[in-house]
Amino acid sequence: MQILEQHQVPASPKPPPAAEGIGLRGQFNLLRWFSLGSFLIIAGVALALGYISTRFVVQESIERDSMLTAQFVQAIGAAEIRHASINPNRTIGEMLDPREDNAYPDVSAQARASSRGEFLDHVEHLPDLLLATVYAQDRTVVWSTNPELIGVRIEDDEELDESFEMKEPVSTSYHEIDEERPEQRLLREPEYLFIENYIPMFNADKSKVIAMVEIYKEPVDLVARIQRGFKTTWFATLLGGAAIYFGLFWIVWRAAKLLESQQKQLINNETFVALGEMSSAVAHSLRNPLANIRSSAELAQEVASHGAQKNIGDIINQVDRMSRWVRELLVSLRPMNEDQETVDLVLAIDDTLCAFEALIKRCGVEVRFTPMACTPVVSQQVLLTQILNSLFANALEAMPKGGVLSIEIESQHPGHLRMTLSDTGKGMSRQQQQMVFKPFFTTKQGGLGVGLALVKRIMERFDGSVELASQEQEGTRVSLNFKVATGEDHGAQHSTGRG
Repeated sequence: MQILEQHQVPASPKPPPAAEGIGLRGQFNLLRWFSLGSFLIIAGVALALGYISTRFVVQESIERDSMLTAQFVQAIGAAEIRHASINPNRTIGEMLDPREDNAYPDVSAQARASSRGEFLDHVEHLPDLLLATVYAQDRTVVWSTNPELIGVRIEDDEELDESFEMKEPVSTSYHEIDEERPEQRLLREPEYLFIENYIPMFNADKSKVIAMVEIYKEPVDLVARIQRGFKTTWFATLLGGAAIYFGLFWIVWRAAKLLESQQKQLINNETFVALGEMSSAVAHSLRNPLANIRSSAELAQEVASHGAQKNIGDIINQVDRMSRWVRELLVSLRPMNEDQETVDLVLAIDDTLCAFEALIKRCGVEVRFTPMACTPVVSQQVLLTQILNSLFANALEAMPKGGVLSIEIESQHPGHLRMTLSDTGKGMSRQQQQMVFKPFFTTKQGGLGVGLALVKRIMERFDGSVELASQEQEGTRVSLNFKVATGEDHGAQHSTGRG
């Protein structure tokens, strides 16, 4: 159906200052800034949490392994003392320094050597061992799996000194061998992570550390578990961060769309408010003069000569056009009633065709419409009549030299009904189609530009929609998608009469 005639486009009304301010403030792109800001924040938090979590996993795993190693070595020492039938008041720590063999006369040399040999043999065969070393109190190496270290005195070793002074096991993890530390002469190159354990060995009353066992080990199984923990932690961190980011992005995207829609609606409302008082006053002021002009013209037409009757008829037609213009203006400015009715669409179309019968004949337009039984739709009788009057009037104006007006009704997906109105008029350009639903946009000489804007507003008010397709010189088609009345809607006011 042709809605716009091909005339010069009048300038659209300038939005009020409030609307202009809204437009300027609307330049801030909430979605873009949120996307960037939230990505940086969430990525930073996720990386920090991932790093802290992985460090915690490594630290806890190493400390746990070191504690078990220390307990195991100390347990071996206690077992060897019992196995060699040595005085239980003695400890394996007192047996480890060969230079002190004569310091304990209550322990035989054979028992001392036997317990020491068995203990060191167990230490040497610990799983994942890289290097094992025993230090005397003066930090001299008295035994090592690397013979080159035996007899070497280690100085300035903070971890070794700390373990002697604090009387507690000390553990440190490394990824590379420190060439400057002479005690790190490992028997083989570690592949990934290796751990250094200092295990204090006490005297009988545990008041003094008299020997220190240093063990370098590469816990292959522990390293494998740590690596799996790394992967799991980083994967969970990435997945969680992505879930939070996209969840928040979706919420803000919806909010941005809602704000954009509300902003457009606010601008439209501002425009209507700005023009409301003036337009309403003008419209009400014009109604009575137009009625008087039409009445006078009708009286004059009865007594006028044949030549003058055509001119008087033109006056009446133009008055009717102005009256329709005033009526559309008043309807567009009036707040919409929230009540909905069930309306018989076919009867409403028949009423509109009857109202436009004379104009249809005068324009030489062929109407193609086959009435059919259909489910009532949700709307209001008065507003639906306004929609049909606006669409029919513009369709006929698009075909002043005749054409075909087609009306079709078809069921859409469940709960919806579509009415399609097609004409063979001049059609519209693509640019005009993009602007056609904007309030106060028109290409008709003297047009108001509220017709289709009002149609769209009414249809959306009742959960419907309007679609338009047009081709220049081929015509226009407008589709009205109605919500079908349900049982609850039938319980509301039912309106099917002719208006």
